[in-house]
Amino acid sequence: MGSNYFKDFEDLFLDEPGCCKKGRIQLVLKEGAIPVFRPKRPVAYAMMAAVNGELDRLEREGIITPVDYSSWAAPIVVVRKANGSIRICGDYSTGLNDALQPHQYPIPRPEDIFTALGQSKIFSQIDLSDAFLQVEVEENCRELLTVNTHRGLYVYNRLPPGIKSAPGAFQQLMDTMLSGLNDVAAYLDDIVVGGVDETTHRQNLRAVFTRLREHGFKIRREKCTFMKKEIKYLGHILDRNGLRPDPTKVEAILKMPAPKQLSEVRSFLGAINFYGRFVPQMRNLRYPLDELLKKEGAFQWTPECQNAFQMFKRILKSDLLLTHYDPSKEIIVAADASSVGVGATISHRMEDGTLKVVQHAARALTKAEMNYSQPDREGLAVIFAVTKFHRMIYGRRFMLQTDHAPLLRIFGARTGIPIYTANRLQRWALTLLLYDFKIEYVPTDKFGNADILSRLIEEHEHPEEDYVIASIELDNDMNAIIDNVTKAMPLTYSDVREATKRDPTLTKVSKYIQEGWPQRKSNDIILRSFQTRSEALSTLRECILFGERLVVPEALRRKCLRQLHLGHPGIQRMKSLARSYVYWPGLDSEIDELVKSCPQCAAAAKSPPHSTPIAWPTTSAPWQRVHVDYAGPIDGFYYLLAIDSFSKWPEIVQTTKITTQATIRILRGLFARLGMPNVLVSDNGTQFSSAEFGEFCTTNGIEHIRTAPYHPQSNGQAERFVDSLKRGLKKISEGGASVQESLDIFLLMYRSSPNRQLENGKSPAELMLGRRMRTCMELLRIPPESEPESPVPQQRVRCFKRAHTHRLNVPWI
Repeated sequence: MGSNYFKDFEDLFLDEPGCCKKGRIQLVLKEGAIPVFRPKRPVAYAMMAAVNGELDRLEREGIITPVDYSSWAAPIVVVRKANGSIRICGDYSTGLNDALQPHQYPIPRPEDIFTALGQSKIFSQIDLSDAFLQVEVEENCRELLTVNTHRGLYVYNRLPPGIKSAPGAFQQLMDTMLSGLNDVAAYLDDIVVGGVDETTHRQNLRAVFTRLREHGFKIRREKCTFMKKEIKYLGHILDRNGLRPDPTKVEAILKMPAPKQLSEVRSFLGAINFYGRFVPQMRNLRYPLDELLKKEGAFQWTPECQNAFQMFKRILKSDLLLTHYDPSKEIIVAADASSVGVGATISHRMEDGTLKVVQHAARALTKAEMNYSQPDREGLAVIFAVTKFHRMIYGRRFMLQTDHAPLLRIFGARTGIPIYTANRLQRWALTLLLYDFKIEYVPTDKFGNADILSRLIEEHEHPEEDYVIASIELDNDMNAIIDNVTKAMPLTYSDVREATKRDPTLTKVSKYIQEGWPQRKSNDIILRSFQTRSEALSTLRECILFGERLVVPEALRRKCLRQLHLGHPGIQRMKSLARSYVYWPGLDSEIDELVKSCPQCAAAAKSPPHSTPIAWPTTSAPWQRVHVDYAGPIDGFYYLLAIDSFSKWPEIVQTTKITTQATIRILRGLFARLGMPNVLVSDNGTQFSSAEFGEFCTTNGIEHIRTAPYHPQSNGQAERFVDSLKRGLKKISEGGASVQESLDIFLLMYRSSPNRQLENGKSPAELMLGRRMRTCMELLRIPPESEPESPVPQQRVRCFKRAHTHRLNVPWI
């Protein structure tokens, strides 16, 4: 076969969503199922733009569609990935999954796959890109998949992850697609292609690619492997000699070092107790270890202890405790974490009630992971386990065991993933939505099988590439760049990091986050406040996070409040800003106190309204109706104000003249930038009531509405903003700023701050510009773990690329 053999199939590897043309998924409700409608969950203002962008992308690609009504609704879960992007998923564990009939189509057993590939000597593995989302759902079922967002209801047109009956339905579709092909087997979205020689193998691959194209599927290039002489699959190795056990099943046992301290000896004894229930002679291994614990003085690992340890390892890797994977038996996955590593086992419960291990797994923690809180490390162990054993548990019901009780509320809550949870745990909980499991708490003293694997880790043992969680340590040059960029700024998270180390309360909080909180509630009110929110607390780069908000130490709180109060926003607007970036106990009350005690705010405060005004009709898009008015004189200048009724976006132009000609000249400039409005609202000033101004509006197709004489409140939009401007300038100028500087500060704060009158509390900039304005508040955000703390501009490298040379990354093409 020539090197261009598969050139015709390059379209299968394009980075675009696929859509199956020859099958749709049908969801069936249980008899008597009652619709479950869950309310939307709040989205932090700081994440609003990213969430809106992701919803727009999903809608643009036809994956979701907005609807006005639905009897079913699941809340969405929004988590930030390690690279800074976000992922949105419906939390169908809140009701729909319990109401769905399971899809009875069987997931293939290992022996079915091995039989289909039994004569093969060359193998390839093909992985579909976002496989479930490539399959449409029948239209009469889409209402079941409704998600409730801050923008309203959306239905999924494609099969979303997290639906309990999805694996069986998808497997049926794959088997139908590949039926009749030789040396081919599919395990959900993982297709294995074999062949007795290269020629046959390529023919088989071509047949599979043809079927995939006919059905409209796309392939994930980086997850595929081609023309391999052996592959690992479901705990076995397939090669030209046939089927043999995968030695990595017991690799964690073979590499297990002898205990080096008493805590590891106790973990070893816990493992002996666990397995001793099934292998009575294991109890004899306790004696030399019990003696070691009784001795006072230095730790001494005797030859008797070593003999007992080696005997224990031989029993663990023997057929006495190991068994082959059989999905027809009950599957139990156990995961545990220590300060140095994570360990996991997948086991079967046999007919007599005993447990037999299918595979052991363990790895050491990276330097960054060692700084995780204890809940984060335990969550990492669970994710390590389900990822390691993915092919054996995906699409099947299994029991997930942990000795960390708080994970039951996060990973097993029937009401969905808790809103206020540390971001890592939320991200991992979203991953677990893909699996069908029941989580179970097992006391630590009965959890020896996973506990010993997490504690006895070789120092040279490192995570496999697939399980690494990136942590980038900045060098001195990068720190210097950050310092130079942020030197003039009032408060950055670098300041918070240093102050956190000196804060006695936060030092205790940081220690409790990593080592575990005491059982009894603290008498310290501040510590108790943190303890009640312990599941949402985490540490990152020596700072403390509450969800995604930075916990500010006491020494910097007044400075932080001053930064938040820059521009003198009101109480509610200031709280909205604070809740997107920072946290400490009593933050809301301190904001109340600061604004109420601010002399500039008090001096400029307006009186309560005499009566409730009647609102103007609402507009549906920016710059449809614009309200204008003059303010001043202020220091010899007048200011023409133009306010968009839809977005509340203000434009302010300084002038020395307020004649009709000057007003038209200013408005002509505004309209050249923003377009002609449909309606222009003004008072009865001579510059607005003149024939020349009326002709200007008529010529440009603008409907000019003048308010009733002697009733300025009729133009309330402009009147209120004139009032806000005067009070804002008065507050800011009290600090010594010039009028122009005060005006710039006021406009930046007003345009970028969330507004309760707008949709979902957005800022004027988001509705007018379609994006959030960047302000110095962004300096309080910690960059993602996988990225530097501050973006460094890089020169763009120009290069030539020959057209039409896109090729598959296949070694034999």
